[in-house]
Amino acid sequence: MAGRIPQRFGVSISLLCLMIPCFFFVGSMLKPSLDTLSFSSLRLSSTMSLEIQVVEEENRGTDGSEVGGMATSAMGEESPPNKPANETIDPSPIDHHEEPIFSSETSLLEEILQEPAEEQETSTARAAESKISCDESERRSDTCAVHGDVRVVGHSSSIILAIDGAAAVHGEEEEGISWKIRPYSRKWETTVMGRIRELTVKESTRKQPQCSVNHTVPGIVFSTGGFLGNFFHDFSDVLIPLFTTARRHRGRVQFLVTDFNYGWIAKYETILRRLSYYPIIDLDRERTVRCFRDVHVGLLSHRELGIDPSKAPNGDSMADFREFLRSCFSLSREQAVVVRSAGRKKKPRLLLINRRGSRSITNRREVSSLARSLGFKVLVAGPEETKNVSRFARTVNSCDVLMGVHGAGLTNMVFLPRGATLVQIVPWGGLTSACRHDFGDPAADMAIRYLEYEVKEEESSLIRQYPRQHPVFTDPLSIHKQGWDAIWSVFLDKQTVKVDVRRLRGVLEEALQLQRPPPL
Repeated sequence: MAGRIPQRFGVSISLLCLMIPCFFFVGSMLKPSLDTLSFSSLRLSSTMSLEIQVVEEENRGTDGSEVGGMATSAMGEESPPNKPANETIDPSPIDHHEEPIFSSETSLLEEILQEPAEEQETSTARAAESKISCDESERRSDTCAVHGDVRVVGHSSSIILAIDGAAAVHGEEEEGISWKIRPYSRKWETTVMGRIRELTVKESTRKQPQCSVNHTVPGIVFSTGGFLGNFFHDFSDVLIPLFTTARRHRGRVQFLVTDFNYGWIAKYETILRRLSYYPIIDLDRERTVRCFRDVHVGLLSHRELGIDPSKAPNGDSMADFREFLRSCFSLSREQAVVVRSAGRKKKPRLLLINRRGSRSITNRREVSSLARSLGFKVLVAGPEETKNVSRFARTVNSCDVLMGVHGAGLTNMVFLPRGATLVQIVPWGGLTSACRHDFGDPAADMAIRYLEYEVKEEESSLIRQYPRQHPVFTDPLSIHKQGWDAIWSVFLDKQTVKVDVRRLRGVLEEALQLQRPPPL
């Protein structure tokens, strides 16, 4: 008996060895015949059994895996400890099986057949969370929101969403759909938009350049070209749209700027520092590859000097923007002076913006004298006084009425306290609707009262340049039909005004009576 036991044991071992290849052969033959719906069921069940947590400030490697121990360099760029900033960060492995996916009763054969489902679930989930959402329907700007393994390659003007080749629809490396974006908020202005650098936003399954810097915060790409340098366009085209786009990140966002304007960046440093805690990147000069999980290309722009709360990510409004400005510049006055019929009070302050050259007020002293006689304390500001934004913002905030001829200087209304009044002097030339659109309409959203004074023929310097029978006076709209260049040349660039103080008196008297708190 002792001699037979090893013999039987040997036979058993031999039979088992013969069965194992057959077992795997059967398994391999069954794999292709599985219904694809079973993979969907498995993905659903395994997704429900796992708790997925997204930590916004977690560091990630080039493939989206988490990387620990990131440090911020002196330049505000994230780099791993004891490594140069331009070295690619190696992703640390992630354990996908912290909790068991299969129950203990699952047979070995079932586990073998279910393995591809797990692999497909991983690649499919990675592809599902990667997406590009572009909106070209807005009148003012085109925008793209890119989420996933995003690579910003400045020198090639490209924002690339890298997609795992295993998750590609056609199973091979290829370029996906792409968009062309000029990240400036005035897309109907074809001439100026032609000077804005065009960026390509695309998805690709091809092998992408390795990351030089991995950012743990979202990125926002915009241009400081176009009409910037003009105070109106500074706010309407960039600062207000940038606030709308970036405010939700509470400073934890990286700005990447094309058409980089150093002077503009320096001028508005106080505002930009409140919107982003990181040094601004000159995208055009970049030779590195910057990687993000989220990048927003272009700015959300709704209207001139305005925000549509229904479209803003956080439901922000111009009231929020003005409160933000008060914080940036330490503006002390939230509410304008209340005029009372009795009792002592401070005189309401009127700030007169006086341009030089075109659209200047040639009888400024008479206008100031009239305002003083009505009870205003008058301040007059020319171009020199408005250069320092921080200082002039505090001056404007100390006033109750802002008055001037149509022009960029009236944009300072954003610094006025609630319940203040804007008085716009509209030049001759059928410009009332356009002037109201730029400053009158936005005033309501800022809780600012709006009045306007329309210049007549005899108050315009054009009376000395053209005969009374000229279309400039008899049919101003015929000049409009010649296009913007004609409007600018005739009515805006070469006109000064001499205000009829007798007519202006009624407007200023009304402004004096409007110094009451606006309805809540």
